[in-house]
Amino acid sequence: MSRPYCLRCVFAKSSRSLRPSPPSHLSYSILPNLPKRQHLHSSPSHRSRPSPKFPNIKASTLGLTTSDDATTTPTTAASKSAADVLPRYTPKELQTMKQTMDPTQFAALEAGEAAISPEDLLEQGAIRADPMAIKYLDDFTEIRAVIDEPVRESESNYDPKLRFKDEDEFADDLARWVDSLEPDTDPAKSFVEFEKRNRLTVGKPEAELNARSYEAPEIPELTDAMTRSAVKNAAAGQGGDDAASDPNMQRLMKQTGLSLEQIRRLRLKILNVHRVVNQTRMGKVQSMYYLTVAGNGNGMVGIGEGKSTEPEDAQRQSAANAIRNMVPVVRYEERTIFGDVKGKVGATELQLMTRPPGFGIRCQHLIYEICKCAGISDLGARVTRARNPMNTVKATMQALLSQRLPEEVARARGKKLVDVRKVYYGGLV
Repeated sequence: MSRPYCLRCVFAKSSRSLRPSPPSHLSYSILPNLPKRQHLHSSPSHRSRPSPKFPNIKASTLGLTTSDDATTTPTTAASKSAADVLPRYTPKELQTMKQTMDPTQFAALEAGEAAISPEDLLEQGAIRADPMAIKYLDDFTEIRAVIDEPVRESESNYDPKLRFKDEDEFADDLARWVDSLEPDTDPAKSFVEFEKRNRLTVGKPEAELNARSYEAPEIPELTDAMTRSAVKNAAAGQGGDDAASDPNMQRLMKQTGLSLEQIRRLRLKILNVHRVVNQTRMGKVQSMYYLTVAGNGNGMVGIGEGKSTEPEDAQRQSAANAIRNMVPVVRYEERTIFGDVKGKVGATELQLMTRPPGFGIRCQHLIYEICKCAGISDLGARVTRARNPMNTVKATMQALLSQRLPEEVARARGKKLVDVRKVYYGGLV
């Protein structure tokens, strides 16, 4: 029977250093070759600590320390003294702070100044003096408009009845300036002085020159259609616009809660017009069909249909229905939509896609007019299958109203949503 052989790893290599020391009466030739112990791993072994790619930069190289024979001390502002780097308050500054501060605040300030020495700050603080140094020290004697509470004027300067002058009052001021001109004065220089001294508001002079609040009074809103004379006549009941006395307009104002001026500012656009024929026992009855979109350009949009035998009545009905059907549409950054949405009405299918700033509204004219009324400026759209105008408009409204907000998704998943732009960029993007 033959002697059994020992199994060894074929990847191992015999090493003389791992062999046990033989007894004195035996030699190495008698002992079998012992395998070298190695880790069977795919990654190479770290034989030594790798050297850094870049050498270390010492503080003495940056000029932050001064090396002496005995010690190494930090330096600041090119070895300036503590009194130059961190000066004490002057008697004039102390007197000013004593008058403006509370006695307890001034006592706490004196205690803090006495407890901390400038020499200790220079030695332990190691204040940098290089051009890239960060400004750690704050001067609390300066008032910062963003951080500190602003210094406001007296409350007596506030005038709740402050308003801008109208055209007639400005004309009166100009007439008085013309009457006060002397023959030997220069009109150009005098007019410059008149502009500087002339007031723009009616009320307390302090409310305009040293205002308590920086909010300007409301600017009067006048349109071309309604001039100043028309406003005065309407207020006095002497004629005016016929739209205010129209029963249909009065009914629309009551139903929507909008004023006449707000309704006039709305954007109205006719999207589709065609003739409809209804077969009755009396014969064929022709009617006109109008499809209109209305919006304020700031997130409110609606569509309306109107049908009548007279085109004017059908157009008025569609416009009124569009104003009544206006609903809010959510917008991302007030320019585009939240994600990609789809809409389907009948055989018309479309997809609305969000786009970056400056992309524009690249789609067909029907979707373009709806986006203009809603205040959407960046959007991409693709209409597939049928392109019926009425179904396209209705599918677009369906897609705009089916957006899912990130807050709703986070609430459904039980998560907390944080806008990283406001956290990391200060809301500047």
